[in-house]
Amino acid sequence: MSERPYYDVHLFVCMNERAADHPRGCCGESRGGAIREQFAKMMRLHGVGTFRANKAGCLDRCELGPVVVVYPEGIWYRIEDPAVDVEEIVVSHFRDGKVVDRLRLPSRTTEPAA
Repeated sequence: MSERPYYDVHLFVCMNERAADHPRGCCGESRGGAIREQFAKMMRLHGVGTFRANKAGCLDRCELGPVVVVYPEGIWYRIEDPAVDVEEIVVSHFRDGKVVDRLRLPSRTTEPAA
């Protein structure tokens, strides 16, 4: 008998804080918190099974942020316009099983900056 995962969807939303003038930028509580809440709201609205929308510290894709990563698939997304992008990811990716290519981050090809 195979075990069922605890959550069907596990989403991590970067909420790392840095100084406003940091060259790498940050996803931050002010943006990340609202995005996490929007994901939870949209997942309930669209009937996504069991899910968890977690706060994450630095996901090390700062220049591309705010970013989220979805498990179990390991798909990374950039949120450009939360009012549009969050619902599109929920409907397309979580409900319909189709990756949102326009928001998907490329695979890492180099090591992160220190």
